[in-house]
Amino acid sequence: MTTRRELLRQGGRALTLLPLLGSSMSERQALARLAAPRGEIAADLVIVGGGVGGVAAALAALKAGLRVVLTEPTDWIGGQLTSQAVPPDEHPWIEQFGSSVSYRAYRSGVRQYYKTHYPLTVEALENPFLNPGGGGVSRLCHEPRVGLSVLTDMLSAYASTGKLLTLLEHQPTRVDVQGDRVRAVFVRNLRTGDEIALTAPYILDATELGDLLPMAGVEHVVGAESQAQTGEPHALSEPAPGIQQAFTVCFPTEHRPGEDHTIDRPAEYDFWRNYVPELSPPWAGKLLSLTYSQPITLKPITQGFDPTGKGKGLWLYRRILDPSIFRPGAYDGDGVTLVNWPQNDYLLGPLVADGQTAEQAEAHVRRAKQLSLSLLYWLQTECPRPDGGVGWKGLRLRPDMVGTDDGLAKAPYVRESRRIKAEFTVTENHIGLEARRKALGKDDVSAEPFWDSVGVGSYRIDLHPATGGKNYVDVGSLPFQIPLGALLPVRVENLLPACKNLGVTHISNGCFRLHPVEWLIGEAAGSLVAHCLAIKESPRAVRGDRQRFTAFQNRLKAEGVDVAWPHATAR
Repeated sequence: MTTRRELLRQGGRALTLLPLLGSSMSERQALARLAAPRGEIAADLVIVGGGVGGVAAALAALKAGLRVVLTEPTDWIGGQLTSQAVPPDEHPWIEQFGSSVSYRAYRSGVRQYYKTHYPLTVEALENPFLNPGGGGVSRLCHEPRVGLSVLTDMLSAYASTGKLLTLLEHQPTRVDVQGDRVRAVFVRNLRTGDEIALTAPYILDATELGDLLPMAGVEHVVGAESQAQTGEPHALSEPAPGIQQAFTVCFPTEHRPGEDHTIDRPAEYDFWRNYVPELSPPWAGKLLSLTYSQPITLKPITQGFDPTGKGKGLWLYRRILDPSIFRPGAYDGDGVTLVNWPQNDYLLGPLVADGQTAEQAEAHVRRAKQLSLSLLYWLQTECPRPDGGVGWKGLRLRPDMVGTDDGLAKAPYVRESRRIKAEFTVTENHIGLEARRKALGKDDVSAEPFWDSVGVGSYRIDLHPATGGKNYVDVGSLPFQIPLGALLPVRVENLLPACKNLGVTHISNGCFRLHPVEWLIGEAAGSLVAHCLAIKESPRAVRGDRQRFTAFQNRLKAEGVDVAWPHATAR
């Protein structure tokens, strides 16, 4: 009899931390799935990338009865919500509309997790809109581990019945392509080095950086387009592949009054302490400061920072643990905040560039970690306090909340990806407030309506400072629809985007990159694959015929996906 340990050693690491290899599957059946002939695994759908979009796509496909293989390079599914440690950044109507039943189920699951497992006050238990962190950025600021538990629960039944196989710590290495179709994706077990071929009628690229696009020769764009290419008011005069939004290595920090948790001085602290970003328009001064460029006006703004909870400054912005929700005596700290601020946005180089090696990209990640540790050390030792002193020694990292030894998130928070050249590309002119007002010649405007809508989203066009020297672009936008045409590559037939890699521009990506939008992109892609397999038509054929598309859109509606807004309010 093959033991579970031998099974995992032979087949690669499946979800050993999560209950997705169900106990109802026999060892022999599991071995057949993980160690198929010639190291191949076949399914109805292969999803490469287990982030927000990948999980949403898997859920949609599994609900339709498909057999799914989901891969993830870290040992946590959930992407932005978990391994990148960013609480969901959402539009103001998220509690009522503008998402889907499955996304709302995730949000409800997070609240219920706290109510079931945490020693909460009566008021917190009875609050239907509980915000566990009380952070200002979202109505649902929560810990990454809680998000992981909820997503695991949402998928676990499908793994137990053998419909879902999740391969953690597996990275795509190459793609087998024949003509306009992908025949197989090869993934490497990051622990053993073993390679597995994954085959399916459809492949979804749900990676954070659009990793499969260059491997499969899918036509795509990197960085910033020019005004001549897109016609966007805020596009650059010339295309600039090197201009990409900063990425950030986030971290949770707790304040323990009266204690000293000062970390060792980071190796690059002197560099980052004196670093002034070289941006146009200019940055406000040193990066490690409470003064920075206000995203909309670009004028210097100074935020307060007081981890004792007084005031509304940076401490409360992304707080993920609110001490006021606990019963007396259950918690004696000042709470935990998630540090994802302008001060730890990394600007010295992108993660995607022509000719850049994986080692060079990893070097940028290492330096970004040094930046985040330097920011923490600065907060502990030099940050101005309201009482006139400096430093908050009681700040400490919470590695248990992110599942790492160093206390930093498992993966960098990625704001911009490679993007497919699509049948239809969404630009600022379709969704930007001022662009629409200018085009329509009136103030009361809505976003461009898309006949092929498969979801909705809303967020300001919020571009963080970019590698290559570009400061914030932060302009008003309108609640928008996600067109199916943006999910269809111009040529390749069976590889679809399921993350930030759809048909948007450098500018419009600024409001397509947030959690609920990425969820709906993935959900639409997973539902589309299930629909195409059911009717035996291609995604292009579904969009190419109004009757076929209407049938697909009706399917989305029946599954609880909002495809239109009840109103259009500028953000």
